[in-house]
Amino acid sequence: MFDIAPSEFLLIAIVAIVVIGPKDLPLALRTAGRWIARVRRVSNHFRSGIETMIREAEMEEMERKWREQNAAIMAANPAADPAALPHQDHAPVDPLIAAHAPTDGVMRPLAPTVPETPGDHPV
Repeated sequence: MFDIAPSEFLLIAIVAIVVIGPKDLPLALRTAGRWIARVRRVSNHFRSGIETMIREAEMEEMERKWREQNAAIMAANPAADPAALPHQDHAPVDPLIAAHAPTDGVMRPLAPTVPETPGDHPV
């Protein structure tokens, strides 16, 4: 961020020792360090607030686009609406029963399976 060369840093240190004095220099550096830490905290807080606002705005934009696309899809395919479909029971079906189920939708009892013997038939 700040490009300070070693020679510039040495010049600043010499000026600080001459102007502030060697006795008060540690206190001045401590105070400067506290101010720099406060500035960094405030700038980080500000930056995180801005990033949060940007993320929220992006999410609102994505939700708006999703709602528009969903409405367009639902308008183009009205039968895809689950509320428009007739109620169907999705219970598991036994494959043997389903193979013998009538196609007209009327359930009839299955004929009993009795073994045929030659003497049981009335003629």
